[in-house]
Amino acid sequence: MDFNVKKIASGAGVFFTRAVQFTEEKLGQAEKTELDAHFENLMIRADCTKLWTEKIYRQTEVLLQPNPSARIEEFLYEKLDRKAPSRNTNAELLGHYMQDAAKEFGPGTPYGSTLMEVGECERRLGAAERDFLQTSAISFLTPLRNFLEGDWRTISKERRLLENLRLDLDSCKTRLKKAKAAEARSACDGETAPDFQETRPRNYVLSASASAAEHELRVAQTEFDRQAEVTRLLWRASAVNHLRCLHEFVEAQAAYYKQCDFHMKELQKELSRLPNAFALSSTHPAAPASEGSPLETDTLKIEEVQAPATGTRKAKVLYDYDAADSSEISLLADELITVYTVPGMDSDWLIGERGNQKGKVPVTYLELLS
Repeated sequence: MDFNVKKIASGAGVFFTRAVQFTEEKLGQAEKTELDAHFENLMIRADCTKLWTEKIYRQTEVLLQPNPSARIEEFLYEKLDRKAPSRNTNAELLGHYMQDAAKEFGPGTPYGSTLMEVGECERRLGAAERDFLQTSAISFLTPLRNFLEGDWRTISKERRLLENLRLDLDSCKTRLKKAKAAEARSACDGETAPDFQETRPRNYVLSASASAAEHELRVAQTEFDRQAEVTRLLWRASAVNHLRCLHEFVEAQAAYYKQCDFHMKELQKELSRLPNAFALSSTHPAAPASEGSPLETDTLKIEEVQAPATGTRKAKVLYDYDAADSSEISLLADELITVYTVPGMDSDWLIGERGNQKGKVPVTYLELLS
């Protein structure tokens, strides 16, 4: 192995100089160059960001994969540089079970047909969840891990280099101060006991030493300023990347919940069209029809229903609704209608009136107003 003795000796000298400067600063025997307040605040924010990024990263892992065993398995596959096997989400599994149960009960039965519709919706929700997990892992979780394992290490390395250059800068300041002091003392000695032949060479050496110290100080100051700017730019780039990834994570969540909302509204529409879909779950049995009553055993005669003198309320329509038959009325989201109930009516439905139109409306599509 080829050893560069001069390089080793130079490195040892620099290390010794920095150690002396650091020790004197701790003992209060040397001045220390303070960073500007903005830069100090920037570094404090960097340390705080690293701390909270670790916490956010760990909790995001738990959010995306609550199962610790599955997280360990994914970690091992990642370290082995192998693709983890695809697994169904809990919602997809639930959907499969519901549809299998619907086949057992019979798709033609009210319970079986409802299970089939709900199971299909759960499968769609599970697929949307899987897309959300994949998108979030790519756009948010992976950048956080890259910051902790890559960017932060680079920033820490540059900060250590900046601290070393600061020690070099302060050492140069100390040497220049000592050289100036020696030059001043020599000038005073020459005035009190002038000996031209003796003082001239010494003054020349001291002046050259001061000039060399000034040059070293300028070089050290330039390197220190450059390194401070590099460190500042690295941190700002990381902060911008954090903000971008957070926005992408929010967009992924918004898209996921929007899909869930859409699928659930579609499911409500499908269930409202199924015959007798809610008949078995009604908590209020229908009252027996009497002579002159607007209710009959099977069919509600809407044209014979009259609004009660009291008990009518205003309701805001939450979603669009298409009437399934002539006993219902179609609704448009955000419109206001008058609603009331009649004796013996299923609790999941109300009578709605809009101008001259009148018919049954599902309660789940309404927001009752005071």
